[in-house]
Amino acid sequence: MTTRSAPVRVPDESVVEQTHGVGPFVTRQRYRLADGSDRTWSSRRHRKVGLAHEQRRSLNRPWWQPRLLGWWIAVLFVGGSALFAIGALPWYADNIDPRIVGVTFFVGSILFTVAGYLQYVETINAPLELDPGKRSGRRTRLFAWQPRRIDWWAASVQSIGTVLFNISTLSAMNLQFTLQQQERLVWAPDMFGSVAFMIASTLAWLEVSHGWWRWNPQDLSWRIVALNLGGAIAFQLSAIAAFIRPATGELLSVPVANLGTFVGAVGFLIGAVLLIPEMADH
Repeated sequence: MTTRSAPVRVPDESVVEQTHGVGPFVTRQRYRLADGSDRTWSSRRHRKVGLAHEQRRSLNRPWWQPRLLGWWIAVLFVGGSALFAIGALPWYADNIDPRIVGVTFFVGSILFTVAGYLQYVETINAPLELDPGKRSGRRTRLFAWQPRRIDWWAASVQSIGTVLFNISTLSAMNLQFTLQQQERLVWAPDMFGSVAFMIASTLAWLEVSHGWWRWNPQDLSWRIVALNLGGAIAFQLSAIAAFIRPATGELLSVPVANLGTFVGAVGFLIGAVLLIPEMADH
């Protein structure tokens, strides 16, 4: 018998038949209910279905759902990713005023931060009951401590990463910084922000994969987290390539830095677009 339990209330006399997860985190659990029927709880699916359940009748127009928190998360991530992708294009960076290029990245990072926080709110307000359609009567929470949940860690760490990107992109608009200031206020937050995105994307991958590895491209949620993980890896490579050589004051590799940012942004962009049909897919 497993000692791990999912962060959800189940009906009395329910029996846990199967548990999946990584380490202390449970990401999927199957129950045998008192009436003999089976019910499966899956972390991401439960969260997405639960918050959209009341409005699911309107999901015949999945691309226009401004009443749903998940829709705003998707739209804001799309906007932030698009701005990062545009800012990394050589023709844009070479022909546009550097201050405008800086604003492009900074506004993109702000959209990331808002989307990341809304994703955190979505996570901490996931339904408490096994049946996502059963109302718990609680108010919407804006902050919560839920360390038993892998999605809480993913959303929290990602939010930290977005704030670090805010610091990095805002600092990058100051063209008068010394080499040491650029390393401390531009490169370091970018590097640690990229690390945070790597950690968060890995946790999201583990949540959907219900283990360390799973190949399931026909599953929409799997494709989303795979795209995000690939994008996070590209962002990480970009941050490494953007290291400033102390001897010359030049970046380690400008082409790799720009390409990594562009590829990472496109990965997150496509993943964000897929968040919208994911609401109806479940």
